Amino acid sequence: MGNVDGATGQAWAALGGAADEAERVRYRGAGGWQGPLPVGELARACVGVCGLAAARLGAVRAGGTPRDAEPVVVDEGAVAAAFVSERHLRVDGRAPVSFAPLSGFWRAAGGWVRTHANYPHHEAALVRALGVPGTPEAVRGALAARGAVEAQELVYAEGGLAVAVTAGYGEPRPLVETVRGPGRGRALGPAALPAAGVRVLDLTRVIAGPVATRTLGVLGADVLRIDPPGLAESADAYADTGFGKRSALLDLARADGRAVLEGLLGEADVVVTGYRPGALERFGLGGAELLARWPGLVVAELCAWGWDGPWAARRGFDSLVQAGYGIAAACGEDGRPGVLPAQALDHGTGYLMAAGVLKALAEGGGRLLRFSLAGTASWLVRDVPRGEGGGGGGVHAAEPWLREVASGYGVLRYAASPFGEWGRGPSLWGTDTAEWLSR
Repeated sequence: MGNVDGATGQAWAALGGAADEAERVRYRGAGGWQGPLPVGELARACVGVCGLAAARLGAVRAGGTPRDAEPVVVDEGAVAAAFVSERHLRVDGRAPVSFAPLSGFWRAAGGWVRTHANYPHHEAALVRALGVPGTPEAVRGALAARGAVEAQELVYAEGGLAVAVTAGYGEPRPLVETVRGPGRGRALGPAALPAAGVRVLDLTRVIAGPVATRTLGVLGADVLRIDPPGLAESADAYADTGFGKRSALLDLARADGRAVLEGLLGEADVVVTGYRPGALERFGLGGAELLARWPGLVVAELCAWGWDGPWAARRGFDSLVQAGYGIAAACGEDGRPGVLPAQALDHGTGYLMAAGVLKALAEGGGRLLRFSLAGTASWLVRDVPRGEGGGGGGVHAAEPWLREVASGYGVLRYAASPFGEWGRGPSLWGTDTAEWLSR
């Protein structure tokens, strides 16, 4: 079919795919991305391999082999709109709140620090660590009096989130880690959509994991998100990422909540998790534990900083990994750090996770896949080739990809998926019943 797009070939190889299969992916249109790093090339490649994995699964379910998959054509305008879906969102005409007042870059003694305080418990930990009132002026003064690394460690020790902005790239991390399980999953028959009838238990939060599961939802999966009742979620965040799924609350510290979850796990095909290493192991829900009990499962795990090393157990978000991986410094101007034109680590990792799940299902299940925002950052700064499209060769218009739909939050304007329509808006977070739909 011709040449393989460089970034697409890299991503597909990281997922365990054969190089010549990536030739089936083609791109049209222009992404209009700007900046010092090849974000457009990364974005379209992540969506491209997801489309390829979906096509392979569809071919297998139709009675063929992965090699029978139809060619995949990805529109770069759709990719560009989807990668900033949270910016396009309107809730009854209102723009969402992206970052709280205490989230952002702050000048420290001899450097800069990036904080993340969007959630109330993280904001409380930040101001508690600094010993100041919760105002931008007070936080600015407290951080200016400390070194960036000193502030980072002080805030983390208190349970908050802060990362010193580094000029050098962070440690190399793999894009995907794969462990083949001992079993095979349920046989999947012919279906109108590649993931139709696939049961996906969603234990993720914020952007990357929910992007993965909303993508599986648009491809037909029955996605059920489970959250603990005591950990609040942002209504705006869920309004953006709650498409294609249902949402229920379960208290795993209670016997009845754990019993319901066990029942769901027993009938699940896929489990996607998005908590830092060690957080779910205390409930027996670590990836290796899940695969040992249900050998045919596909388990996709996500963390911020990678699965080993001194920062593995730390919490993190896209903006913080950008700060710690040299991206914020590379995007800066006039001595002030900057950001990528999209939260591309989140969105890119989300599509890679969905691709990994779809590919594993086509190959019979029984797989543990591990992803991290740091792995995607490491790929972006070190390996993604520039200049093969996806950059500033044109400007995309978002309007063709914007839709409106009723939801539990009111009328939403949202960015469509590059893979089709969800058909309905999200329900209110935590208000659905914790049970699977009938197949």
